[in-house]
Amino acid sequence: MIATDASAIGVLFADVQAQHIFNDQKTFVDAEPLYSLPYIAAKYANQKHEPDFDLLAFVQENFSFPGQLRVHSNLAGNNIDHYILNLWDHLTRINTTDKGSLIGLPHPYVAPGGRFNELYYWDSYFTMLGLVESGRLDLVEGMVDNFTYLIDSIGFIPNASRTYYLTRSQIPFYSAMVKLLRDAKGDAALVKYQEALEKEYAFWMKGAESLHEHPASLHVVKMDDGSLMNRYWDTENTPRPEGYALDLAIMNQAPGNKDLYRNLRAACESGWDFSSRWLADGKNLHSICTTEIIPVDLNCMMLHLEQTLLDAYTVSDNRHMRMKFETIVAGRIDAIEKYLWDEQEGVYKDYYFQQKQTTKSKSLAMLFPLYVGISSSKRAAQVLTFVKEHLLKEGGLLTTNVATEQQWDAPKGWAPLQWVGYVAARQYGDSDLAAAIRCNWMGNVEYRFAQTGKLMEKYPVVKNYDGRDTGGEYPNQDGFGWTNGVYLKMKNA
Repeated sequence: MIATDASAIGVLFADVQAQHIFNDQKTFVDAEPLYSLPYIAAKYANQKHEPDFDLLAFVQENFSFPGQLRVHSNLAGNNIDHYILNLWDHLTRINTTDKGSLIGLPHPYVAPGGRFNELYYWDSYFTMLGLVESGRLDLVEGMVDNFTYLIDSIGFIPNASRTYYLTRSQIPFYSAMVKLLRDAKGDAALVKYQEALEKEYAFWMKGAESLHEHPASLHVVKMDDGSLMNRYWDTENTPRPEGYALDLAIMNQAPGNKDLYRNLRAACESGWDFSSRWLADGKNLHSICTTEIIPVDLNCMMLHLEQTLLDAYTVSDNRHMRMKFETIVAGRIDAIEKYLWDEQEGVYKDYYFQQKQTTKSKSLAMLFPLYVGISSSKRAAQVLTFVKEHLLKEGGLLTTNVATEQQWDAPKGWAPLQWVGYVAARQYGDSDLAAAIRCNWMGNVEYRFAQTGKLMEKYPVVKNYDGRDTGGEYPNQDGFGWTNGVYLKMKNA
């Protein structure tokens, strides 16, 4: 279904989502219409008041529905490495033409799995780690070229390759993907993707030129000292099509929050949807205030993008742009250290730019300054000590140190953040912590693979986990792209 605003079938869309005729709100927005949307809307208006009208039957008659990936251990017995190697082809999609809400892409790509059949932005980087280890550089390069196509055609990389994601991006890992190709193919990769990197940067910095009377515009925030930092944002302030009923229900709990929908969408742009780090009261979704926060991870990955552009200008011998970005990089590092370091807590934390103070949340985002290598040894040691004492558990790293019903909080752990933690500890010389993260996470994945024959989207990392699949808008998915990638990369690290 074309679902950027669902205006063509507005009444039908609202009725389907509000009445929960599908367990998963993503099902309908991923459906492909069998007839034109205006025609379907007209049929619905004509038939819906008939006494024996069946909404589910009507939808099934007028839309087709893509299936979910369900693959079990018969791919390679109980050998997890062979399972992953064989799974890549099962997760690979070829969609060169637009279909419903699915955006056509020129090259094959690896989808995460389960309910996620499209190309996701930050997921793909961690999937690529495993593809490189599997000798599938062809898929890596094709996926980077798909992201480049999106940058060239629409001006940025959306959250994923669906039309209902065209109002936001996701934490910018494109420069990290280009660096993967640089590692494999040399500096020619920087030259090839320089223009796309520039466009990616322009998207995230758009609005900076208008920061005069107001401190924030789109993704950019001007700090008191004049430095520029970034926040998560979404151009729409309406219920998410893929989370329509949930968003309406949350609004009913916070009728005075005029920016609630935008804040929910912005949290989705972060990839951490949802987490206590975005909640003003630390527990209730109706207190979400994502757009008021300067996030640690986003600004570190913006720094990575700026450093990658600096590398590209150095390779191309563009002296003017090299000098410009040397200043930009230095300014970003200074701003991260000034605003996102909490001296009292001894960790990096997100920052409320209107309240001019760090947030209360302590999360694995604190590791990103170490991941990109800008933290001092003293500050890094404090962060790693906190991680060791409060976030390292038997099955890996907790995402935050608080337990809530949100999936990016305790007791859950996620593959991308395990990799960030592993790299951060290793880069700052804490080999014991790096080894513990690697051993605990891989052991967790292996243990649950032996139980289920599958690799999952997320894992409980605490020993006394009671087995309930708590947290999030949808059940735990199997597949799973970034789990596969990080597992293989860690195994060979």
